Order: sequence, then structure tokens, then C-alpha cells
Amino acid sequence: MRYGMVIDLKRCIGCQACTIACKAENGTPPGVFFTRVLEHEEGEYPRIAKTFVPVLCNHCKDAPCEKVCPTQATHRSAGGIVLVDYDKCIGCRYCYVACPYNNRFFLGNGILRKGYYGVLTPFEKLKYAKYTEGTVAKCTFCQHRLEQGRQPACVETCVTGARVFGDLDDPSSEVRELIRTRRGYQPMAELGTDPSVYYID
Repeated sequence: MRYGMVIDLKRCIGCQACTIACKAENGTPPGVFFTRVLEHEEGEYPRIAKTFVPVLCNHCKDAPCEKVCPTQATHRSAGGIVLVDYDKCIGCRYCYVACPYNNRFFLGNGILRKGYYGVLTPFEKLKYAKYTEGTVAKCTFCQHRLEQGRQPACVETCVTGARVFGDLDDPSSEVRELIRTRRGYQPMAELGTDPSVYYID
């Protein structure tokens, strides 16, 4: 099994529900967004078009971040999810630099002590307990939810169904069907990283 996601750019309306759902589920500190929606505007008034592109860790099969990690803190699960072991991470940020998609976040000194309001709320105290300052954090495809038989928070929350999650190794899965019939493509495929996230438009 290899977990993967297909994102339909025609369905994404840029509502940022996925961003907020991810924030709430993972309790990430200020400035840390495991998923984001980029906006791109084209044209001139009155003919203007806006495109929304959700981005997250691509959980690459040939992940550059994993190759450069000197302590093997960055590793892949049995389902192909790229994870970080905070007990092994030394904060060297080699992975941060190696990621061609800019989807890693360094948890600097003091970031887990301030929160959004200067003083940690009970929610922040609970969620921040799983992070370690001086390490690098990233999207996990909500592995804790997958273990419960649930979908990632961003997928479950998407109001338009723009995100579809499933097994890339199963030829009959919905993600494989979308990739095949809608000509799904990987971000920056020319790099040879073999991302587990595909886009269709």
C-alpha cells in the first residue's frame, strides 16, 4: 500500500477550509501550516481569472529530505508516509533545504511557549505537547486518523470534494481512477522524486 492524494484544481474554490481543519487537527503553532492554498491571478480587468492551488508535503517515494537526514529522523512508514521522529531530529535543517516543495517547518526557540495570544490556551498546551522546539515538522497525512480508519482532516473537510485520498498501489482505487481518466500529474515531476500527491485540472 502507498497512500496518496489527488487534488482537483477545478473544484478548489480557495475557501481555506483545509488549512483551518489541518491547523485545528494538528494544533500547529503560529506560522506553521502543513497545508496551504496558494492563489494566482491572471489577466487584466475585466477579464481576470484566479487559480487556487492547495499544497502540502508530497510524501515523495524518492524523498530528498529522507536521503539527507543524518540521523534517520526523517523516515517512511509502511504506507509510504514521510514522517519525522522528533526524538532523533537534531534540527540541522538539511531536510528543510533539500525539500524542493518548501513544505517543512522549523520549530524555532520559543515558538511552543507563546501560542497565538502570548499565553498558551488549554488547547495549545495539549496540542503543542507532541512537538519539540529545535526540530522540523511537516504534514503526516494525518497518520493518527488513518490508524483509526478515518480520512486526513483536509480531505474530510473539503466542502467541494476537491481532495481525494486512497491507495496509489490499488489499480481499482478512486485515486488511481482519477489519475488515469483525468490525466493526473505530479508537482515538479521532472525532479524524479515521485510525489504521492497528484493534481488534475
